[in-house]
Parts: sequence; C-alpha cells; structure tokens
Amino acid sequence: MRAARGPLDEAVERQRLARRLATAVSKLEDPAAPLAVVDVDDFDANAAELVRRAAGKPVRVASKSVRVPALLSRALGTEGFRGVLSYSLREAVWLVGEGLCEDVVMGYPTADVPALRAFLADDRARACVTLMVDCPEHLDLVETAGNAAGVRVALDVDAGLRVGPAHVGPKRSPLADAAASVALAREVVRRGFALVGVMTYEGQVAGVPDDVPHQQAKSFVVRRLKAASVAQLAGRRQQVASAVAQVADLEFWNAGGSGSVETTVADPVVTEVAAGSGLLVPGLFDHYRSFAPRPAAFFGVQVVRRPSPDVATVAGGGFVASGAAGADRLPLPWAPFGLRLTGLEGAGEVQTPLVGPGVADLAVGDWVWFRHAKAGELAEHANTVHLVRDDTVVESVPTYRGLGQAW
Repeated sequence: MRAARGPLDEAVERQRLARRLATAVSKLEDPAAPLAVVDVDDFDANAAELVRRAAGKPVRVASKSVRVPALLSRALGTEGFRGVLSYSLREAVWLVGEGLCEDVVMGYPTADVPALRAFLADDRARACVTLMVDCPEHLDLVETAGNAAGVRVALDVDAGLRVGPAHVGPKRSPLADAAASVALAREVVRRGFALVGVMTYEGQVAGVPDDVPHQQAKSFVVRRLKAASVAQLAGRRQQVASAVAQVADLEFWNAGGSGSVETTVADPVVTEVAAGSGLLVPGLFDHYRSFAPRPAAFFGVQVVRRPSPDVATVAGGGFVASGAAGADRLPLPWAPFGLRLTGLEGAGEVQTPLVGPGVADLAVGDWVWFRHAKAGELAEHANTVHLVRDDTVVESVPTYRGLGQAW
C-alpha cells in the first residue's frame, strides 16, 4: 500500500501523467482518439499487490475486468496468479483455443445452446473449462446441447447478507443455504457431471467503496454491513462446504474480488480469490480502506473547442459504466489536474465540455486523459490498447473488440 499523499502531491503527479502520456502518444503513427492506454509499471505493481493481499492463496484473474488478451497473459505470468474467471462461454472456449489459459472457470451460468454445442464438441475445452450452475435447468441446457458426461461444473452459491427478509448483495443464485446447495450437488453427480468447485461472490463486500470523501456517514454504514456480511458468510460457507463434501471432493472454492481480498482469503473454506479491477483500478475503486488506488488505465480524447475562457470541450468521452445510473458511473477527467464535468451535459457521446481551474492551460488539440468508472468496459470502446512505460509506448495490443470478438 502506498503512503497517503496530500492534494499538492496529487496535483503534481497528475500533471506529470498528462505530460508523459501526451509525449508517448505523440510518437504513434496514427494516434486516433479515443486512445486507450495502460501503464505497465502500475499494472505490474497492482498485480503484485493483489498477490500480497491474497496471502498465499492463488488469484484467479476476472477477464471481464480486463478484456485484453495480452494483459490477461501478463497477469497470468505473475507468480501467484492462476487461471481465468470468464464471463462468457464463447470467450472461455476461445481463451482455451488460443492457448491463453488451460484453467477457465465460468463466472456465470450460460443459456447459449449453440455455444454449449461447440463446447461439448471440443475435447480440449471440455477438459479446461468449468461451467457454472445454480439450478437443474442449467444442467438441462447442457444435456440438450449434447453429451454432458463428465462435464466440469461448479455451484454458484449466494453470498449476500441476509437480515430477515432483506437481502443485501448481488441478485445471483437461488442457492441460499446448505440444504439447497447439497440438493443440487447430488443432482449434478446423479446426472454424470463432474462437480469440481463452488463459487461464493460477496459483491456487497468486494465491489462497494467504503471510505468515500464527504460521505462519512454512508461509508460507516457500508463498513458495518461489510463486517456483518463477512461474519455471516463465514458460517454459511462452512455449512455448505461440510454438506457438499459428503457428495464430492472439490478442486476449488472461488470467492471475493479486488475490494475484499483480505477478508475473502481469511476464510479457511476459500481456496482462491478472484480479482480483475484491482489490476487496472478504475474510478469506482478509488475509495477503499483495504488498499490504495494505483490507476493504470486511461483513455485520451482531444480538445476541439474553447467555447469560452472557462470551458474546454473535448471530442467524445461519454463512456458511461454499467450499473445503477448515477454520477459514480461517469468517467473521471483525470489529467491534467483541475478538470471536471459540467452538471448539465456530463460526459457526451460526441463532445464533453470541461470546466475547472485546469481549463486555462488547455488549447485545441491537447489531450485530456480520463479514467473509466469500471475496468474492463473501457476495452469495448477501443480496438487497441497502448502499453506505456514512462513516456514511451512499448507495445500496442488488441482488445477483444480489436480481434473481432464481442461477448
């Protein structure tokens, strides 16, 4: 974890970032905006920090938060990382076919029958990919697609906080307790599938900032909810693990995310932790007590207008993140320092006006660097990501989109 920095340190660092990224992309033959860049030194430092926080348990890289094959390979080449948590079956089969990974766990169930047919016909994919299920209907879909004998599956067990009838956390799985989990486990084995793992994703702990400036009361409540969730989940995991152990010997128990690494790996039931956003550190991951942000991914757009001395307008930039609509889903004008979106226009599809003290130094043609609110979604807006070290582009690599893949 990096030492805390004051406002002046932050301003100086972001001014330097703006200069070195502008220098780096000035050497490109065709610097067409929006330009997606990743600082490889910060990426590597973030990977090492995730491994340190995992305290000896493997980190499975969540591909949805990266979506760049070269960066997935870079993470997997870091000691302490092992395997991919995929978000699409077509993606999982592609990763195996391209030789990028031989240990891919689906993070979500699939209802894509054509993809299941292709998967079942591919012996290598069958050996390397684990499907995720949470109900018998998921098993029905696999059997509809072909011979399901020996197909590797894992159970997605709900990890939300339950307080009476209330449920806090992602609305994912109907498997709420040991009884439901072991019933499905028995059905999996009865039908001839291979039950190899369990996943419990505590999104209400891993994906919610808990130390937000000017939101002390809300952050306090979030921390209390997180603590209650961690305590309740430890008991539920143990109950499910004891019950499922009577049915199958599991290879792995996957849990957590970038914002919950420490509490996740502290649970003895968990054998590995998932993480992806912590590699790139998007805007939504700035305000956690568990780690200090080290932003590694940015996108650049150029100033095209100066409507007034107080406003600079850039071309595009309106890359709004998924989730419940709100200001926290908007991209952050990051470098140069001292820029902010306007309340009326926000981040626009074809133009984004910026205000703030940093506007005075901007001229038409200058680059402004933003951070996306969520990590992997940036790759959906660019065919190429430029990997930067200091003020030099060391490599330009394709995103999934750049390879013609859309999942």
